[in-house]
Amino acid sequence: MVNSSESPKILLVKLSSLGDVLHNLPIVWDIRARLPHAHIDWVVEEGYVHLLKPLLSRDGFKGIDRIIPFGLRRWKKSLFSLNSWKQFFAFKDELQEVSYDVIIETQGLLKSALVCALAKKSADVIVAGLANATEFSGYEPISRAFYNQLVQVPFHCHAVDRSRYVTCSALDWELIDRAEKAQFYPITYLESIGAQPVATLEKPYILFFHSTARAAKRWDNINWIFLGKKLSSLGYQIVLPWGSADEKAISEELAMQISGSLVPNAFSIEEAFSVIANSVLVVGVDTGLTHLSAVLNKPTVEIYCDSPRWKTEGYWSEKIRNVGDIQNPPTTEEVTKAALDLLA
Repeated sequence: MVNSSESPKILLVKLSSLGDVLHNLPIVWDIRARLPHAHIDWVVEEGYVHLLKPLLSRDGFKGIDRIIPFGLRRWKKSLFSLNSWKQFFAFKDELQEVSYDVIIETQGLLKSALVCALAKKSADVIVAGLANATEFSGYEPISRAFYNQLVQVPFHCHAVDRSRYVTCSALDWELIDRAEKAQFYPITYLESIGAQPVATLEKPYILFFHSTARAAKRWDNINWIFLGKKLSSLGYQIVLPWGSADEKAISEELAMQISGSLVPNAFSIEEAFSVIANSVLVVGVDTGLTHLSAVLNKPTVEIYCDSPRWKTEGYWSEKIRNVGDIQNPPTTEEVTKAALDLLA
């Protein structure tokens, strides 16, 4: 059992993807509130390291002590390269610099479970992970073989709540419910990025995150055009980001029909923080950048078309509106109302 007088060494394992990593952030704050002197490390895919940097401990702020980058996606592309194996063993050495008392794995995938297996452990280590799948989430039952504490979670379970189930079980706490609001980033950090203007964008602007990896989750172009025309007529510039050639083509098609709109240059996840922070509103489908806006506490309309709203909806802020649901896309009237409510 871990109590508040102890300083356990804790490893968090949530490797990817963008939205999943974001929805795992509240457990850092949950742990710090109850175990202020704990040592907390986090293993994450190297492409998502920037999501965690604002939580690094520094200047009296206690958050994450170490971020340990995991390059599996890159290593798999050159599996027989000597350099890839050197990098893997360097990762292993870095991981094993600390002997962990508690390992919390909230993804339920074999790759995550293997990280748990590689970690150096104390004699009485607790390795906690998911005992079961939740609906519409990836899960590989073989991962259970790598835990010594299996945590049963509800079949319908929000991503934030799922991480809290595993954490509370690992640390022998009562379940943290939604009355204790999820926190994601330090307030000082949110204020600092909001003060960094984006040179290529003129305020006031509204971001439309219209694309996502799965086409069925998209909202029809005609709907985006209707919404864009309405908001641009009120004096807002519509900005249409993109992440691939196909997405850029869609942005350009929308821009042709929305007066004064802008298709910006591609930006990185790191740059996305300030782009989002300086917007007056974000409207987006169920995708990582929309969830980033929600956790940055920006006015955000989350559109659900072919994914369950209960799984990732923003419930922690009055600045978030969740519309639509699986196989039930919202109407233009619903999204427009939500947007105007947040702009009022």
